[in-house]
Amino acid sequence: MSYMSRYRDWQLNDYFDEETKAELESIEGDEQEIEDRFYKDLEFGTGGMRGKMGAGTNRMNKYIVRRATQGLANYIVNYYDDAAGPRSVVISYDSRHNSPQFAEEAALVLAGNGIKAYLFEELKPTPELSYAVRHFEAKAGIMITASHNPPEYNGYKVYDPDGCQLVPEKAGKVTAEIAEIDDFGLIRRLDKEEAMARDLLEYIGEEVERAYFKEVKKVLPDLELAREEGGKLSIIYSPLHGTGNKPVRDFLSELGFSELMVVQRQAEPDPNFSTVKSPNPEEEQAFTLALEMAEDYPADLIMATDPDCDRLGVLVRCAEDQGCSGVELEGEEGVEEETEAEAGKEAEASSQAPVYQALTGNEIGVLFADYLLLRLQEKGKLPELGTIIKTIVSTEMVNSIAEEFGVEVIDVLTGFKFIGEKIKLFEETEEEFIFGFEESYGYLTGTYARDKDALNAAALMATMALYYQEEENKSLLTRLAELRAEHGYYLEDLKAIRLEGKEGQEKIDHTLEELRENNPPEIASKEVEVFKDYLNQEEIDCKSGECSAIDLPTSNVLQFRLSDESLITVRPSGTEPKLKIYFAVRGSRKADAEERMKELQEEFMDLVYQILDDK
Repeated sequence: MSYMSRYRDWQLNDYFDEETKAELESIEGDEQEIEDRFYKDLEFGTGGMRGKMGAGTNRMNKYIVRRATQGLANYIVNYYDDAAGPRSVVISYDSRHNSPQFAEEAALVLAGNGIKAYLFEELKPTPELSYAVRHFEAKAGIMITASHNPPEYNGYKVYDPDGCQLVPEKAGKVTAEIAEIDDFGLIRRLDKEEAMARDLLEYIGEEVERAYFKEVKKVLPDLELAREEGGKLSIIYSPLHGTGNKPVRDFLSELGFSELMVVQRQAEPDPNFSTVKSPNPEEEQAFTLALEMAEDYPADLIMATDPDCDRLGVLVRCAEDQGCSGVELEGEEGVEEETEAEAGKEAEASSQAPVYQALTGNEIGVLFADYLLLRLQEKGKLPELGTIIKTIVSTEMVNSIAEEFGVEVIDVLTGFKFIGEKIKLFEETEEEFIFGFEESYGYLTGTYARDKDALNAAALMATMALYYQEEENKSLLTRLAELRAEHGYYLEDLKAIRLEGKEGQEKIDHTLEELRENNPPEIASKEVEVFKDYLNQEEIDCKSGECSAIDLPTSNVLQFRLSDESLITVRPSGTEPKLKIYFAVRGSRKADAEERMKELQEEFMDLVYQILDDK
């Protein structure tokens, strides 16, 4: 059907309620808006199915949730024999608009297909959902979330029986089942009372969380130190209006971190995320209120988790001799200009306030890897075939660190599901998983879950900071400087170009295809030595012309390795309408790395914008 035919069908079909029809009536005559809402179905990307909320096939709404769940139910019935155990699915949700409704809709469609739904009685983090799938030996999991996207978004992540987000092969099968459903009226759904009466809907909560906490504790070093000395580390924490508030606070307190303060204005769930521009702990603006709190209550660490509590951002307090530039407070919009006297008072207060340094996702990953390997080695527990798993866009500094400990590093495609998939494969080999991370602030130790876990990461960060503070008399920034002195100054950066709608998607596709067909032989005065095309699974040695296969799933990603080992990676975002360009360089000193980064970005971004302008 054409997008206009789909639009008319939703207007006329009795299956859709009056509220939906009124919304569609309001865009009558706006052909661009109608096309954007109906030209395609929402698809599974690196973070599942995600989109703006509203009426339409390319939007998140209860009908799309029902259809997706009917497709998932068909997949479970077709691919999982009842003899292998009862068919069930675990469902959780975050603090976004419509999340509880979407979660219940999914549960009632599953019940309508004879599949039991375990539904959390209140919002819970994504990693807890991943754990719960394994805990109940369910056939799948559903997480209603759009992670750190803006407030107008929501999403639908699907997990396999191992607690891992669907990898492309499985996602393709579910997508195929969904595509077969061209009549919404064929979706099977029970009402809530009947689902509960037939034991096809069960609410879950505290007992699952306690079991989850127990498993996370098993993979944390220095628990005894935390119990005895945890009160010596002061922490400010913000859940950014999401699911982390109760579990992170409860867990850190249980470990012994009694000096824990919460940013109260960001503690309660708020689907509008009203105190931040974006609820993303990757962005320093998300820490504005926490930094204001730190002026009155200086803390050693400031931490924030995203709405579904699978990503962790961190600020570390700087010592006077560390020369940190610090993170600047971002003022609120609409505030009148200060008088000269007021500005003087603020400057004086600012000079006395603690200074904090934000850690990048790669820096956190490097510190975690080093700390875990160091503590395992000191305790004689370092696995002979220990392995760290990272994504192809995450820092290569960890490779140098791992080599010192005799540990292997494996690269996977972007998306934590590929790390989870590898953990599962390790069960059939002698390799042992130590740690997995991605540059976008996602981390996991242990195999109790198969997705990134910010509760785990917050506890690991607190324990690590306490260890260096009390046992080594140094800060995390000091340790990071030591690692750079030993391994070199690795610097990474990301540029993202937002390209909305169908036209934007066409520009993204065109840019990647143009770079694929006419890839530059030289970038910023350095030859391109290796060109990787992950879509065609080819690695080309640009000097010899020799081509070898890439043993990873197909993905529309391009990568350029230059003669000075600089790396540029280009890919479309799987969760937002963006083209992403990753840059990575290495220098002997910070100034060298920054200068090279500037050269690389200026020339390559000029090339990208030229391609976009030509489209």
